[in-house]
Amino acid sequence: MSDDARDPAEMPTARLRVRMSAHDAHYGGDLVDGARMLGLFGDLATELCIRESGDEGLFAGYASVEFLAPVHAGDYIEAVGRIIRRGTRSREMAFEARKVIVGRPDRAPSAADVLAEPVVVCRARGTCVVPKAS
Repeated sequence: MSDDARDPAEMPTARLRVRMSAHDAHYGGDLVDGARMLGLFGDLATELCIRESGDEGLFAGYASVEFLAPVHAGDYIEAVGRIIRRGTRSREMAFEARKVIVGRPDRAPSAADVLAEPVVVCRARGTCVVPKAS
């Protein structure tokens, strides 16, 4: 894989923000399965491949995944993905998911707080492959 000479701030980036619903809660205490973060990263990777290559590409694998903080139903997660290295057919990407709003069911079923500082809940690095350019 070759290094891209561009400044990292200029590398393609994708972002999304979603609310974790009761449907996403998989464990006691409305805890959301960590795989849900990987699903968000997969969506970001697809967008990045389309923007870069005009094709959805295929996620080849994760080099690393770190689950850093719990996510619960009612939390809002902002996920960001960025291409960090580019090869002929491969795209190495870095992902981060941050909790930006936290549900507060202890106060009321629909209560929530906007966090002054986002909490990083998951980080990962992975590689996608795209078809060879014709």
